[in-house]
Amino acid sequence: MTKPLPPSRRGFLGGVLGTAAAAGIAQVPAEPAAAEPAAVGLRDMTDRAWERFLAEQDLRWARLPRTWYEGPFLGDGFLGSMVYQEPGGKGLRFTVHHSRVQDHRPQFGNEWGVARLPVGNLTLEPVGEITGVDLRLDLWNAELRGTITTGKGRIGLRAFVESGRSLLAVAVRPSEGERGVRLTFRPSKAISPRTIREDPPKDFQLNPDPGTRTEGGVTLVTQPMVAGGQTATAHRERADDGERVLYLSVAHTFPDTNAEREALDAVRSAPGITRLTREHRTWWHRFYRKSFISVPDGLLQSFYWIQLYKLASAARAEAPIMATTGPWLEPTPWPSVWNNLNSQLEYWPVYGSNHLELDPIPRSLKTYQQTLVSALRPEFRHDSMGLRRSTDAQFDDAGYVGAPGYSSPDPEIGNLPWLLHNAWLTYRHSMDERVLRETVFPILRRAMNYYLHFLAPGDDGRLHLPPTFSPEYGTAPDCNYDLALIRWSCRTLLDSAERLGVDDPLAPRWKEVFDKLVDYPVDGNGFMVGTGVPFAKSHRHYSHMLAVYPLYLVNWEQPENRDLIDRSLKHWIGFEGALRGYSFTGASSISATMGRGDDALKYLREFVARFAQPNTHYYEAGPVIETPLSGAQSLHDMLCQSWGGTIRVFPAVPGAWRDVTLHDFRAEGAFLVSAVRKDGVTQFVRVRSLAGEPCRLRHGLPGKPVVRAAHGRPPRWRDVGGGTIEIDLARGQEAVVHAEGTRPDLVIAPVRVTVPAQPWGLGPLPPSGQAVPVELAGHFDNDGVTSEFYMGDGDFDGSGNTYPAAALPQTGRVTDDGIEFLFVNDVEGTKNNLTASGQTIPVPAGKYARLHLLGASDNGNTDATMTAVYADGSTATLPLRLTDWKSGPAYGESEAIRAPQHHSRTGAKDVKVAIFHQKADLDPAKELKELRLPSLPRPRPHLFAVSLERPRS
Repeated sequence: MTKPLPPSRRGFLGGVLGTAAAAGIAQVPAEPAAAEPAAVGLRDMTDRAWERFLAEQDLRWARLPRTWYEGPFLGDGFLGSMVYQEPGGKGLRFTVHHSRVQDHRPQFGNEWGVARLPVGNLTLEPVGEITGVDLRLDLWNAELRGTITTGKGRIGLRAFVESGRSLLAVAVRPSEGERGVRLTFRPSKAISPRTIREDPPKDFQLNPDPGTRTEGGVTLVTQPMVAGGQTATAHRERADDGERVLYLSVAHTFPDTNAEREALDAVRSAPGITRLTREHRTWWHRFYRKSFISVPDGLLQSFYWIQLYKLASAARAEAPIMATTGPWLEPTPWPSVWNNLNSQLEYWPVYGSNHLELDPIPRSLKTYQQTLVSALRPEFRHDSMGLRRSTDAQFDDAGYVGAPGYSSPDPEIGNLPWLLHNAWLTYRHSMDERVLRETVFPILRRAMNYYLHFLAPGDDGRLHLPPTFSPEYGTAPDCNYDLALIRWSCRTLLDSAERLGVDDPLAPRWKEVFDKLVDYPVDGNGFMVGTGVPFAKSHRHYSHMLAVYPLYLVNWEQPENRDLIDRSLKHWIGFEGALRGYSFTGASSISATMGRGDDALKYLREFVARFAQPNTHYYEAGPVIETPLSGAQSLHDMLCQSWGGTIRVFPAVPGAWRDVTLHDFRAEGAFLVSAVRKDGVTQFVRVRSLAGEPCRLRHGLPGKPVVRAAHGRPPRWRDVGGGTIEIDLARGQEAVVHAEGTRPDLVIAPVRVTVPAQPWGLGPLPPSGQAVPVELAGHFDNDGVTSEFYMGDGDFDGSGNTYPAAALPQTGRVTDDGIEFLFVNDVEGTKNNLTASGQTIPVPAGKYARLHLLGASDNGNTDATMTAVYADGSTATLPLRLTDWKSGPAYGESEAIRAPQHHSRTGAKDVKVAIFHQKADLDPAKELKELRLPSLPRPRPHLFAVSLERPRS
């Protein structure tokens, strides 16, 4: 008998305002003592009740979104569209991108040769200037709808990407003055968005320009590829049910050139908008009904449901593995699939949310095995497989997987078992033995063989690794990243062989490795990177702690390891400077494994406050999708964990969350778990078995548990102590567990929100007495910010020095002294401030009492003036006094933003820099029209943001 599998991760509505009965939920009455409880579920939940609940989670826009991280987004795993203001124009942009559209020249690497490629943009071009919007992303129907107001009239708008047909439908209903509104598609150049950082390689031939023609009333744009194959975009507009509707489809084929036919057929076969809408909504309504979570924190509850919408917009089992941006594409240095963390985090939420239909990883691993062989140097291919750090969705790229003793730009060797852990989670949550037999076991066997080429005994009799690479931190012998994956691989292979009845000749070797592998290197601060390499600098990855999470090889239920886990977490997350969004979602999940719900909530809310954008998207030098999705997984880890053969219900619920509802949460062993918590006490747990596996449940109930059948004969069960029971459940059988002496109402319903929040999106401008931000982005002429990944694109002071992006506000806004400013800290290469060079800055019409600005001077202090111009033609001189960015305030400013270091072209420098908040009085009796800046040589004042304070009424 081998050791058990290693620990691993993995009625309702009416809305928060109504009762269960008002929501249309079938109330299940308390049962007489002799009766069995009825099944718990959402089977009688009305569509109207679902709609009302999800309406509370919708994103809303009272202002026009300026950029991709502020606007609505649509998708079906293939075709994707983000909606925001047309840059430099007066229209509304619908980006058009497709997850299959990429280049196919792997010899040029992932950044260029197999990069995702842009398709184009569809622009809604109104007759008049847009003066206002009232838009809503309706989650229940997966549809953007609302009204655009212009100087000429109004435009009713709705848009969606239909899931079954992969069609973008944009419908407009204009008023008389806007009957000339146009929907115009413009193709983009088929070149990697990596151009924001660098030029293409010298010998890289650009793809030719696309061609456009009309065929049978359909406009067809065809993009031929140098490598062969093509991308085709077909669209047509027609009057349909009182609306003008544009239908658009994208197809990509390689090496075949039949994309034109696919795109044309999709548009020509499109039904009328009424039927298309019905088909689209049917898919999404079925999707949402598969599981349900409700918590009393309005911000995080909405965030969670938006992530489910985002995941279903970006992923399908039959779609490519998501690139870092999902199906959408914006300028980014990360235009492909990253396999050292991103791919893994992207799909973790599919398991607990019961959406395995969104998971492409097992299919992709099975399909592209030969690419995993070819990724290795020839001397290793006979028995091994490996996965490069960054590839296309077919795992293709130039170069070889790293190997000790060989030079490599992508030196990790553990990325294949790391991704296989996701496939193993798919198996554990489905118990589909085909996934284990055809994918996990044979590929993991060869991935482990790759490690076996490098393991060697040391003088201590233990097996050691030569120096290998811990993702993005550096090289170390006995690297903890690899040691954890080796242990997990050996345990998984041994147990899988037993499960499959395979007498594998390598089994003795796997057992030997598991027994003799060197211990994890640790020091006084916890887990090291590897032997001789302490964790000694700020670092966003928790790769050195994989043994804790998500592999659970070292876990909180091992008392001897608690101090190690505690020290490691505090030391890692305590290093500010390079921490990013998924640092905090990771810290949240690790805290949840420790049963510390309050800490888990603190870290999750810190992620939201510091990094989540208005539409819940996120960026690190460019758009990256994995971090918000991992935030959804953090919430899962707080509410239900299933690893090591035990389901843990409500293991880390924050103290403030007195009420929680969980329904059809999918756990390892292929169980669907439902549970309700009221006033801090678990009321009942329902478990339904989908595969007939052993069920071990840590129920969290007060007092002695009672187990009853949901229907049929009661199951056999045993109390094994410690709040844990074992229940014998056949496939399809379900049981309800509750405390002895209670008769809970077996109702699944949303909980009351006790921590309300404003909707995600963009709300209206502040009311009287508050500050009105001035839009400066169109005037920016300087990039004064760089990321830690690349310090070569910005120049704040004329010497190549810049502010560090990771230390600046990440959410597009910053508040200082009660004043809110717009703040641009965007993707690489983005202009983010203006230097005073005689510009005239228009301001929102109104009367203002005070001017507030965020800025700093370069190469010394600035002591100058600027001019306020009022609507009556009068002017006033205002002081423009800003301190040098490396100094303390010289003119009475406050330090609104402070960074402990700055970037130079050669690296980070430990010299603090600041952005200051300066103020100047205005005439509150006059309407301000514009601000005129002086033209100044160095030292130059740089303005990052301006806000105008309204007089108090």
